[in-house]
Amino acid sequence: MVELDAVRRALARHEPLLLRDAARSQAAVAMILREGGRAAGSAPEVLFIERARHDGDPWSGHMAFPGGRVDAADPHERAAAERETLEEVGLDLAGAHHIGRLDDLPGRGAAKEHGLVISGHVYVWEGDAPLALDAREVASAFWFPLADLHVPARHVPHTYPGAQMEFPGILVGQPGRHVVWGLTYRFLEVFFGIVGRPLPERWSFDRDEAMS
Repeated sequence: MVELDAVRRALARHEPLLLRDAARSQAAVAMILREGGRAAGSAPEVLFIERARHDGDPWSGHMAFPGGRVDAADPHERAAAERETLEEVGLDLAGAHHIGRLDDLPGRGAAKEHGLVISGHVYVWEGDAPLALDAREVASAFWFPLADLHVPARHVPHTYPGAQMEFPGILVGQPGRHVVWGLTYRFLEVFFGIVGRPLPERWSFDRDEAMS
């Protein structure tokens, strides 16, 4: 089991790899952790969202962390992650503990763009506030046991519509619907590598081509 104290220590030591590319748009996500359940010593959980489905949206229906584009009004990437989290699930991360930053990852943007650089920011949420979803952006959201992301039976292939290849995925809910893959899977790879609990290396794929 990954303990939050161990996560804090590992992230405090980590020097994140930051990507700087003026040709790419910027986005940011929040990986939010909490102690699971209400009993002392319960296993940590992580918050996932299921993005709402919209025609023409390449990320429609994907499992993800809260987050989105960095706006001109955002002073930095972390502010964008916090703003989007409040808008999407109603959690004000100003009251949470920011415990570190993951390595930046490249991603795909709209066809007219040169792509995205996405930053990942890790928080510990200690409140008991219910989630308040923006139905325009989020179809569902739930807390999932962090340790269960290592369960071998949950590691499943995911085929993106129109792609003639399989991507690594982790089943976190309904089969065929709640599968973490692409960008979010890659952030989980980075996170678990930092804390010394790497995900099973059962897959070979081009990280820059993984889409989400």
